[in-house]
Amino acid sequence: MTKAVVVVGTQWGDEGKGKVTDYLSQNADIVVRYQGGDNAGHSIEFDGNRYALHIIPSGIFDKKRMNVLGNGVVFNPKSFVKEIKELREKGFEITNLYISNRAHVIFDYNLVLDGLYEEELGKNKIGTTKKGIGPTYTDKVARRGIRVADFVSSDFETIYRDKLELKNKEILRLGGEAIDVEKSVKEYKELADIVRPFVIDTIYYLNSEYQKGKKILFEGAQGALLDVDFGTYPFVTSSNTTGSGVSNGSGIGPTKIGEIVGVVKAYSTRVGSGAFPTEFEDEISHYIRETAHEYGVTTKRPRRIGWLDGVILRYSCMINGLTSLSIMLLDILTGIKELKICTSYNLDGKEIFELPARSSEWERCQPNYITLPGWSEDITKCQSFDELPLNAKNYVKKISEICGVEVGIVSVGADRKSTFVLKDYFK
Repeated sequence: MTKAVVVVGTQWGDEGKGKVTDYLSQNADIVVRYQGGDNAGHSIEFDGNRYALHIIPSGIFDKKRMNVLGNGVVFNPKSFVKEIKELREKGFEITNLYISNRAHVIFDYNLVLDGLYEEELGKNKIGTTKKGIGPTYTDKVARRGIRVADFVSSDFETIYRDKLELKNKEILRLGGEAIDVEKSVKEYKELADIVRPFVIDTIYYLNSEYQKGKKILFEGAQGALLDVDFGTYPFVTSSNTTGSGVSNGSGIGPTKIGEIVGVVKAYSTRVGSGAFPTEFEDEISHYIRETAHEYGVTTKRPRRIGWLDGVILRYSCMINGLTSLSIMLLDILTGIKELKICTSYNLDGKEIFELPARSSEWERCQPNYITLPGWSEDITKCQSFDELPLNAKNYVKKISEICGVEVGIVSVGADRKSTFVLKDYFK
């Protein structure tokens, strides 16, 4: 029986998971988002067009493929409706999508509180996108959230009024402006009417389809270093972004997962606060940022730039149980004479090969690098891995050697066609 395939980010997100998911989805029957919300952004390019997705799974562009927002997702109905409207205006029907009735809903009060909590932290702010993600997951764990099943039910208004009354008290306590109850109730009831046709019990659906032999592809949002348990806490997101989050966020048991693909950007980037040992700022970082358009899909914030960090990659391979790597944006490094990869840190005079648990310790880590020669040839025209310049192939092989995981995909350009797949993932 065909096993499920998982695509996860190995760094802080923005690694190119959307492109990998889009490519692999061509051989999948179902594409599933299992965590996160519309704070994540995927850019996908094909046929000369570029599409930015925030909550809708990357398989949406082929109507033969079903797409699922799993129970582990936090769902913002406003951004969802806006996104499907934009896609429909571009010619996509959006009839191939289901939303879990167990997913939790992001409301306006979650966004307002997200911003107020961040302001309250002052200089210790997390760098949140202020999309209401943290407060919604907080409500979920505290057992005071509203799920999609409640949102589309006949008694939603009663549930929501009681909840909003309590949230308005919290907003006022923090110095914010209370949300207009009547206006908000009317607005969300109208949104519920649009969302309702998409809602099903996706847990039973996914397991039933799996038993039928359907090929299921799971796409993660953010990256492993933003996982609430395994990431660079407290500068993390509020969900499990690693491969282990698939089962909790979808209802597909771990024994049904066959492949876990770790997406690796050929260098490092990070958005928001937190330690970043390999970060550097000079002409090369500026070149990388502008050439790769390293600005957030959702936030438009400029991304911080760093050399590839092997310590992080080894850790990410371990906690995700990766079966292969997908090296992205290799073409961006073209023209840089010397490329660096961090293989260990110096912490207070001692060389370490592990990721410190405490953020304060990680901030003191100094990277130890190996240097590899770069290449000047245009690799975007290459048709296979074998056609790459020797130094480009050696760079890819060194990443695999450092991680101890084989490379299954190499990307040398933004378009879907600029991808070398060295492994049959749905075999």
